[in-house]
Amino acid sequence: MTLNPRFAGQKLAAASGPETIHTLELFLDYVCPFSKKLFNTVYNDVFPVVKSKYPNTVQFIFRQQIQPWHPSSTLVHEAGAAVLKTCPDKFWDFSKALFDKQDAYFDVNVVHEPRNKTYERLAKLAAEVGIDEKKIYSLLEIPHKPGKDGALNSGNAVTDDIKLMVKANRLTGVHVTPTVLFNGVVENGISSSFSQADWESWFEKNIS
Repeated sequence: MTLNPRFAGQKLAAASGPETIHTLELFLDYVCPFSKKLFNTVYNDVFPVVKSKYPNTVQFIFRQQIQPWHPSSTLVHEAGAAVLKTCPDKFWDFSKALFDKQDAYFDVNVVHEPRNKTYERLAKLAAEVGIDEKKIYSLLEIPHKPGKDGALNSGNAVTDDIKLMVKANRLTGVHVTPTVLFNGVVENGISSSFSQADWESWFEKNIS
């Protein structure tokens, strides 16, 4: 849970540096066009501004928000979880690559594709940003045969991670993607249509 700087006295920590920083949590779905729009603006245009003007006072958190009415949403977010497990420093780069090719995972483009074939494509996409393709696929692949205990529905190697993400996101009550939380509170003033200039104006009003 994030902590608003005005409540910094509630924090007990031994770490040096700023007592706390402002946190913007981005609840995004990889197959949501509006999530793509917000992500690209933040990744390409806004984060450089943060590094220049607010390096010690603003951070972003990407919250993976699965939207189950698109079945492939689970699959692509599983790939994100596999990247976090395998090569976490490449997560944002992988997310950029996935958003760039998001329509390849839209309903019409996966409806006739076996699940493991979709995982194969996602693993190849991970390889494009320097991540071990075989490792990613090994975490995603669903077995073709029952497990030793006869299990038929045990998921894959990132199922438990996905469960934790879903549980955490449900606690916030977030539904729409994209949704932005600022210091733990929904910030309806931020839109997916925000330009770099809009973001800079918002920072000037909200970041002290």
